[in-house]
Amino acid sequence: AVCLESELQDGQMMEVEVGHHSVLLTHCEGKFSAIGNQCTHYGAPLSKAGAITGHTVRCPWHGACFNVHTGDLEEYPGIDSLPCHKVRIHNSQVYVSVNKKTLRQEKRIKNMGAAVLGFTHTVVLLGGGCVNAGAASLICAEVLRQENFPGRIIMATRDELLPYDKTRLSKVMNVESESILLRRREFFLQYDIEVWLRKEALSVNTDEKTVTFDDGSVQSYDQLLIATGSRAKSLNVPGMNLENVKMLETPEDARQIHDACMGSRVVLVGTSFVGMEIASYLIDKASSIAVIGSSEMPYQNTLGPEIGRVTMKMLAEKNVEFHMNDSVVEVRGQEGKVKEVVLKSARVLLADVFIVGIGVKPNSEFLRGSGIQLDSRNFVMVDKYMRTNMPGVFCGGDVATFPLTMAKNRPVHIGHWQMAQAHGRIAALNMLEKPTELSSVPFYWTVLLGKTIRYAGYGEGYTEIVVKGRLEDKKFLVLYIKDDAVVAAGSLNYDPAVSAVAQRLMAGKVITKEEAQ
Repeated sequence: AVCLESELQDGQMMEVEVGHHSVLLTHCEGKFSAIGNQCTHYGAPLSKAGAITGHTVRCPWHGACFNVHTGDLEEYPGIDSLPCHKVRIHNSQVYVSVNKKTLRQEKRIKNMGAAVLGFTHTVVLLGGGCVNAGAASLICAEVLRQENFPGRIIMATRDELLPYDKTRLSKVMNVESESILLRRREFFLQYDIEVWLRKEALSVNTDEKTVTFDDGSVQSYDQLLIATGSRAKSLNVPGMNLENVKMLETPEDARQIHDACMGSRVVLVGTSFVGMEIASYLIDKASSIAVIGSSEMPYQNTLGPEIGRVTMKMLAEKNVEFHMNDSVVEVRGQEGKVKEVVLKSARVLLADVFIVGIGVKPNSEFLRGSGIQLDSRNFVMVDKYMRTNMPGVFCGGDVATFPLTMAKNRPVHIGHWQMAQAHGRIAALNMLEKPTELSSVPFYWTVLLGKTIRYAGYGEGYTEIVVKGRLEDKKFLVLYIKDDAVVAAGSLNYDPAVSAVAQRLMAGKVITKEEAQ
């Protein structure tokens, strides 16, 4: 027996050991269940999650949710479900019986069907581009097969790689491409998901329902998912064509930045997620690092100036030099290589490498003339079902603007991994005419000097904050308030608070300002 029946009240969970493996035992909705205790995303212990809401447990690290009765993944990030074990109760004792094979497996792929011969219905998924594009396409393909869609699935991408974990690129820059693949080639073969690499879509004809590719081929579709992602914005200043001007989009870019920066003087423009993560990664590698930001603090418009100040201090203590409220006007070279970066303030910074991380723009140019509606910034507009204005055409991931439930259905653009995966799932279900609305709460994280800052919700337009813990101790929870309610939470060394806030927001429960204080 792992415990007494009376030791676990309804709504509680505990970690138990079964055959030297950690299992999560839950008592929920009157039923005892046992699933794997390690989140399938990066292995976080779910028993540290704090609480069960309804029938789900949410990972304290990155916000993935699992069904406690089945182990099924219900909210991203991550792509796999958890193993589920049999529980029986005898004489008020709780017993968990495990299959030795499933006990060793920390992950489980949901049951998936395959294509059926003669079923010609074709779904084309346009992934690729750069940021987060693989996430929406891959999940869409997997959910279609999980729901036993018998037709043809084609994933076409201009990438040279199968879908990979792009969140790793700015955190571990010398990473081997193979090690960050989300699925191996055999997986796609097994479930009849055709993957076309190095194949870029040039145009979409929504009348004929066809996509034309850069090799001249034309593919017809019954349903289409546009998940072409976004690419790094360039700077419109002289000298951007010099050698050692770098931008981060692919694993190859990451490796090149890693190699070029060893022992070099690095100047980096951009003080949001990518820029700050690269600066943090290079601290023990570059000989000097100067960071240029257009706002007063890093993350000014996302995590806010208070957390921004903490991150700036963390990096400044490691000799990163900050030039805030400034911008680049010119990059000067010598013999074709970067030598100096000139700022608007007239400062001149010596540089061997210049890195640009100032945000993204959507890969949507190929949609011109398709009739598919774009917003003023050229992101594709979708409804809650991930549908565009054209029949049979869906869109998700970084290239989409979508109505966010928790922001009163305001159209937003959120270029984060978990959201792209959620888009893929919702698109798949609606392609199969299983009407499902997007209800995910944004959840993202950033890693600086080995410490993770977590964030959940949508804080744009917040008017005040409530701080728990102390910012200066690097142990805090920041609650963002708008219209007297919590709209977002950010934390450092304060788990599982952000995860708990995400659960409340997801359930549509208001956290009042009074409660926050």
